[in-house]
Formats: sequence, C-alpha cells, structure tokens
Amino acid sequence: MSATTYKLSKTYPKKRAFITGSGGGLGRALSLELAGNDWTIGIADISESGLKETAALIEKAGGKSIVYLLDVSDSDRYATVAKEFLSAIGGIDLLINNAGVGDGGVFGEYTAENWKWIVSINQMGVIFGCHHFVPFMKQQKSGHIINIASAAAFANLPSMSPYNVTKAAVLSLSETLYSELKGENVNVSVVCPTFFKTNVMQHSRGNQAQKEAGQKMVDKSGIEPEEVAQKILNEAGKKTFYIIHPFSAKVLFSVKRLFPTMVIKVIAMGYKGMVKKEAAKARR
Repeated sequence: MSATTYKLSKTYPKKRAFITGSGGGLGRALSLELAGNDWTIGIADISESGLKETAALIEKAGGKSIVYLLDVSDSDRYATVAKEFLSAIGGIDLLINNAGVGDGGVFGEYTAENWKWIVSINQMGVIFGCHHFVPFMKQQKSGHIINIASAAAFANLPSMSPYNVTKAAVLSLSETLYSELKGENVNVSVVCPTFFKTNVMQHSRGNQAQKEAGQKMVDKSGIEPEEVAQKILNEAGKKTFYIIHPFSAKVLFSVKRLFPTMVIKVIAMGYKGMVKKEAAKARR
C-alpha cells in the first residue's frame, strides 16, 4: 500500500467508491490504496472469504468497507446492490469495474457455453455496473468511472479470442461513455495493461494448455498489482482516458494505431510459425 495522497481524494472529498472483483488481485490493491486515503469502499466479489480478507485489510489501512457478495453477470442482483450502496452512503464518486476472468482457446474449439460465460462477466459485468450507477452520477453531476480492459483489447493475439473480444467491448464502451458523459461532469478512464501478477486465470474454462500458458505469462510479468493500482489512480486523478501500462503496452498501442495492417500480419506470421513448430514436435 502506498502512502500517496491521490488527487482523486481531493477532487471527491466525500470519498465514496464501488469496486468489483475486490476479493483479491487488482481489485484488492485498488481498495487498499483508496483506504489509505480514508475512502469508504463498496467491495464486491463472488468470493466471500476474499471479501472478508479485503475488508479487514481496508479497516487496517484506515478506510471503511461495505461488503457485497456479487456475481457481476447477474443484473438483477447488481441492481439491488447498487441501490443498497447508494442508499447507505448517499452517492458514488468512483466506480471501478474491475471484475473479470482470463481465458483463451482457438476459435471453434472454445465452446459456445464458455463464450456465454466469459461475455457475461467481462463484458456484461462492466455494462451492468455502468448501467446501474451512471444515471445517479449524471443526476449528481459528478463522478469518475474506471473500466479495466486490457492490452488484449487492441493486440488481439491468436488463441485468445474470448478474452480479446470482451476486453475490446470494454474499450469501445468506455470510449462511447467518455463522449456521452463529458458534458455531465462525469469522467471516464479505461485501463489497458499487459500481463501482471494477479489471479485472473483462476476460473479459466479453456483447455489446460491454454490455462498454463496464460498463468505462465502472468507469473513471469514481474509487475505487481500494487504498481498497477497506483498507476491507475494517479492517472485517473489527471483525468487520463487511456491508462496504458507498462511502457511496452504503450509502444504496442501506438504502433497498432499507426500501422494496423502491418501489426496483424506480423502476428499472423508468428502464429503460423508456432503452429508449424508444434506440428513438427507432434510428429516426432
């Protein structure tokens, strides 16, 4: 936890936040950073034990928490939770749509049922969060929304279409909301990090090889969730829209925007070579 006094804490002196996926990982790190600035935080997750741990850590850090057991794919439950939270503290200053799952698979091999599952969490969970809180932010004429997407939203690597598609949707939604809400004094940021150390793969439904490959990338990243959380809150305080971290992600983002066809051709060539190599191994 950082000792930083975040600009967001000065912009929103009532310090009321709601964070999904806060039972661990980035959601917990964000919660603890805000707790160090005396925020009251609605923490939501599907893990009851994770929420209890986060709540205890928030209290220790000097913040206050209101705990909600929530599956973000359940719009009716989300509506109830949002109403309860708003009623309990009279408003919301910061909404962080963080809950998400990591998964992958070659298109056509990843099942239709799994597609429904990942879309319901990564895409619809963010949509529901915005749907239930944005009207209140517009009414109070203030607030900030932080949507956690991924560099996968624009990198679109092979064997990751389920994750890529849902994160691209979060990026698209965020860009749309930025335009719609600018005149309402409601700010929007979208976060597009590359791999960092978190538990995003814990609920993976794809094949074991894909899960292991994804977890390996997470473990090798060398970037802790606390670093990402601090970057997010600092940049959001500056009203930065695209929060892209680390530097390698910024380079990829810029190159993709300048030379989109070149980037996808290079990725396709690399994937083709990898498939050939794997096929040769299998024949031995």
